[in-house]
Amino acid sequence: MRILAPAAGSGLCQALFCLEKTGKVLGEFARCYKEQYGVALFNSVRYEIEGNGGPQAQLLHRKVPLEDHVIYSGNLFQYIEENKKWRNRFCVVPHNYGLVLYENKLAYERELPPRVLINSAGYKVLTSVEQYLELVSSSLPGMAPKSGNAAIIKCPTDFPLILWHPYARHYYFCVMTGKEQEKWGAVFQDCVRHCNNGISEDSKVEAPAFTDAVRMYRQSKEQYGTWDMLCGNQSQILSNLVMEELLPELRSAIGPRLKGKAPERQRAWIQISDAVYRMVYEQTQAQYDALVAKCEAERPQLESTIRTDMDQIITSKEHLCSKIRAFVLPKAEICVRNHVQPYISSILEALMTPTSQGFAEVREVFFKEVTDMNMNIVNEGGLEKLVEYMEKLSHLAFHPVKMQSCYEKMEQLKLEGLQQRFDVSSTSVFKQRAQIHMRQQMDDAVYTFETLLHQELGKLQGKDDLCKSIQRILERVLKKYDYDSSTVRKKFFREALLQITIPFLLKKLAPTCKGELAKFQELIFEDFASFILVENTYEEVVLQSVMKDIMQAVKEAAVQRKHNLYRDSMVMHNSDPNLHLLGEGIPIDWAEEHGGQPEAEPAADKRRRAKQVVSVIQDDEGALPYEAGAEGLLPPSSPEPAVPPGSPGEVAEIRELLAEEGMEEAAGGQAEERLTNGTHGRRQSGATEEVVAAGAVPGDSPPRGAGSDGDGARRDAPVAPASGAGEPSGDKEHPPTASPAPPAEIPAGDKEHQATAASPTPGAGVPAGDKGHPTGHPTGHPTAPPPAPGAEIPSGAEEHHPTAPPAPAGTDCPQPSDKETGEEVAPPAACSPPEPAGTTESVVEGVQTEF
Repeated sequence: MRILAPAAGSGLCQALFCLEKTGKVLGEFARCYKEQYGVALFNSVRYEIEGNGGPQAQLLHRKVPLEDHVIYSGNLFQYIEENKKWRNRFCVVPHNYGLVLYENKLAYERELPPRVLINSAGYKVLTSVEQYLELVSSSLPGMAPKSGNAAIIKCPTDFPLILWHPYARHYYFCVMTGKEQEKWGAVFQDCVRHCNNGISEDSKVEAPAFTDAVRMYRQSKEQYGTWDMLCGNQSQILSNLVMEELLPELRSAIGPRLKGKAPERQRAWIQISDAVYRMVYEQTQAQYDALVAKCEAERPQLESTIRTDMDQIITSKEHLCSKIRAFVLPKAEICVRNHVQPYISSILEALMTPTSQGFAEVREVFFKEVTDMNMNIVNEGGLEKLVEYMEKLSHLAFHPVKMQSCYEKMEQLKLEGLQQRFDVSSTSVFKQRAQIHMRQQMDDAVYTFETLLHQELGKLQGKDDLCKSIQRILERVLKKYDYDSSTVRKKFFREALLQITIPFLLKKLAPTCKGELAKFQELIFEDFASFILVENTYEEVVLQSVMKDIMQAVKEAAVQRKHNLYRDSMVMHNSDPNLHLLGEGIPIDWAEEHGGQPEAEPAADKRRRAKQVVSVIQDDEGALPYEAGAEGLLPPSSPEPAVPPGSPGEVAEIRELLAEEGMEEAAGGQAEERLTNGTHGRRQSGATEEVVAAGAVPGDSPPRGAGSDGDGARRDAPVAPASGAGEPSGDKEHPPTASPAPPAEIPAGDKEHQATAASPTPGAGVPAGDKGHPTGHPTGHPTAPPPAPGAEIPSGAEEHHPTAPPAPAGTDCPQPSDKETGEEVAPPAACSPPEPAGTTESVVEGVQTEF
């Protein structure tokens, strides 16, 4: 409301209007949900009694694929809107695909609270500022900045990564090279893809009731067709539903009153939209939880009625269906024949080509990974190497970079003229659904391979037997994959065709049929009114009118060899009966069962760290110098350069800092060799062990651990981005550089914390809910070897500073300070004894959390 007030002049009135509008939308949705809940419960019980006659999957399914793992962790730069500065952040992507941003890697290792938690559902990943400015300008018509004016965001490198949302806050990141941008982009896309699929399919009642209620509500507003914002969990989707109606009215009321230049008005509008979205989300979450609890309380009585009167309910529904069919079907068949049937083959062909290419690429990636593993086992050793390779192979489906080639095939999907004809707002719904199927099929194939190989290990005599068994099992799994992927694709094609054609038919038939449906209500017995709805039965009749043509089209497509589909008559019944007796869903710990590695990780460290799916994002042409913030470049107690926030001088300042640091490194002599991301250490030859990292779950206290690269290197903070910064070439030693130190992402006036080697000063405030986080571990995490002379030390590292500037007279150790933010940096541990443990968060400072 504080944001609304200065913009609209009547913030309280606007806030009340938002609350009133939200309550009205949620009230109408609650009515739809209660109706659909009874129907979904009836269908669930009926399905349970009658069973499933579909084809049996040949591949095994892993129940908990990423337990105690993280997808990736690494450093990148984030733009802090409060002070218009770029700041280094350590980003962790845990197994739930949230984005967790820490002050730096040290804060992550010490289990300090994260700065930001982002649920990326509904976001788009943009890789250029131009794309972003186009979307921002379209959100408020007439607000495009004039030529030559400063843009809303200025990226200091040519490799931005922007998370854009139509209603919520935007997030700005950047990296130093194109390869980093591609790989971080793949990680972000995977997060969005996973979070968009937020409704659990395990719920056989709540999930279908919710999605049908959303669809019925939108159709009551004459909004047919696919909806891009059906993404995230139920509360997020409902918030999007409210904002879809609320935002245009808010825009017309507030937009004309915004003052300032175009970038300032755009920035203000984004803040207003985000504030309203958060307010709507809180109200939506509370009301939806209450609605679900009320329906669940009534469920036992409803389920008892269904089981008692199942036959009568089915008979009553069939009678109603026959009456509606006699009225609707002739009109629906004419509409299908004239407007749908001629285009089904074109739609199907547009869907099949990229989808089949994507699943073929999944097969190829799986084949290549297993074949490479087999060849490496032949060349390097037997069972010992198998454990290492199987640990990596087991998470192949969740490796965003390796799976990117599969996902990119689906990005080619274009419906072109068909999209406008059938009112398909975007193809992203179909792309993401197919990509999720690809990932699931890859994981099923990998897990089946793991299970079969694990079963064979006890019978093998040597390396030759192991390699032959791997090849035999690979061929066996590929056959199962071909059958399962064919089944999944055919189901996907049928569902996609229905999603495209049914809304179109309903919209066409609405003027002649919708108004006549009320007369059929009297055919439903009052006792069964909770389980039979006229609207749902009407849609089922419309579906039947086009289903025959869709099934025939998919059947004919299965004959074409180019799509590699099995015909429906080819069914693999119990082709491998012993496979499903092995215990589906049980994870296999290769390192624990078949370890035998000479340099095993201590048990304490293994418990403390979680394994990481993606190794460090690095460039093949040379190591990138990653260091901590710019406070390491400033002498003790010296203020930061006085540059106005957001001014063009910021990029020049970064360049000057880089140049100065390069001169210091040249004068300091030959430094010891650095691993990727500025970690001190020595390179090892041969197969290297991958350092593991801990996961973090938003809203929970995550396990901690360091990120890793292929050489086992631990990662530090990245270099400061500079405009036009290129990637280093050759194998020369790169001077360590540092980033500017803008204040952290907190409200103006709040103090920020900074993780240091020593404990914070006594009396530091502890935010609510964060008292359980220790500030550090005296032991238990590895430390890097001392750097070479002249090398800069990241701020807060637990090392001696050999090249630190002399301290002022009368002091034993330097006390760096941030004059702009008022934060104080504790002295290194070597200079003063540690103080009692506490936290470095201010009382007024909380964690910024996305929903």
